[in-house]
Amino acid sequence: MIEVDPDLRTDIRWQLIERITASPPFQKSTRLRDLLRFMAERTIHGQPQDLTEHRIGSAVFGKPQDYSVVEDSSVRVHVRQLRLKLHEYFDGEGRDETCIVEIPKGAYTTVFRTVEQKTAATPVVNNLIDVSKPWLRLLPWGLAALFLVTTVAGWLRSPSVSKPASAPWPLATLFDQSNRPLQIVVADINYGMLRLIDEQPVTLERYLSPAYRSGDPISNAHPTAREARVMKYLSGSLLTSYADVVVVSTLMRLTCDSNDRLVIRSARELRPRDLEEGSFVFVGSPSSNPWVSYFQDKLNFQEREGVVGESPKFFQNLHPGTGEQETYHGLAFTGSSGEDYATISLLPLPNGRGSVLILQGLQQEGTEAAGLFLEDADNRQKLQQALGISGSPGRPVYFEALIRTNAIAGSSNATTIVATRVLHP
Repeated sequence: MIEVDPDLRTDIRWQLIERITASPPFQKSTRLRDLLRFMAERTIHGQPQDLTEHRIGSAVFGKPQDYSVVEDSSVRVHVRQLRLKLHEYFDGEGRDETCIVEIPKGAYTTVFRTVEQKTAATPVVNNLIDVSKPWLRLLPWGLAALFLVTTVAGWLRSPSVSKPASAPWPLATLFDQSNRPLQIVVADINYGMLRLIDEQPVTLERYLSPAYRSGDPISNAHPTAREARVMKYLSGSLLTSYADVVVVSTLMRLTCDSNDRLVIRSARELRPRDLEEGSFVFVGSPSSNPWVSYFQDKLNFQEREGVVGESPKFFQNLHPGTGEQETYHGLAFTGSSGEDYATISLLPLPNGRGSVLILQGLQQEGTEAAGLFLEDADNRQKLQQALGISGSPGRPVYFEALIRTNAIAGSSNATTIVATRVLHP
């Protein structure tokens, strides 16, 4: 909780901030509450020098003083989320507020704007009419009828305007009626490189530990100066892959009418509490996005790996069906040519308060193929047919699908469906 000057509590602007942060849209996000309170307090006190991205990262999110805002976008991500939450508040519980709070794009200051209350217009037509003449008394009704006729005629003659297309299945499942943002969680390539350096698998629990994130994952107790510099850079920066960029770009095209609800996040920024509610897309496999392992026990096709950095990864088919293999091996490393595999999975969150779409490939080529697969309408139709569903189902249909792609020098193409499962969580 951001401590504030007691005198501030008598300010009507701060009272508005307290009503906003106490509302349901902010109840499950301590970080957004602290962020709004910090920004509003500095704005009201006239301290804009404190409202820089770097200062907010240090004061609100506990970032080290030497952290790089170029490599760490967490402040920008949370400010975008905060704008959405403010819109949600003023469209709902706060729709009768006489003052609203806005955060201009590209800025980190709060703007308080007074809203004029709407008043009902007083009819004045009858005062302008000489009631002594009967035809004048009928004039308003005649004009109203004429307006109605011309409006209907114009509507019938004008070409029909189609409604904006909604996101196609299965993305439509993620856009529920609560108007929540769709959070796309991209892979943490730094995590993948740290695994290779350390030559050890990493659990989600260890990934979340302060020691791991401070650059202490290497098993060598006495790293060289070069190793220490590399570890410091990898632990403090945020990098993702080209495949993830392709997938994000694909999802933005598929949801062009709902882009304002997309939030891009790094796997490193996520916390377990974030998964209590919402809609998510996880990009990458457990070896690059450890959050995918959070859902692995719900899947039939699970990524396996022998010696980290030496053994090629593969998908284990826990319950092979007729004509299916027990294992599916992909490329030995990213950038080579041959077959690679990926899975597309739609699952509910553990508590049922949202859904998650997972796009994971054994290598980057597989992950890229999973995103491009969903962009093709014919592929989506084939997947629906394989799952035995059609159109936009009235209720979520959870599933997983194993796909194969032919990769040539790092580029994926010719993707086909290998196996599918309808999940009953």
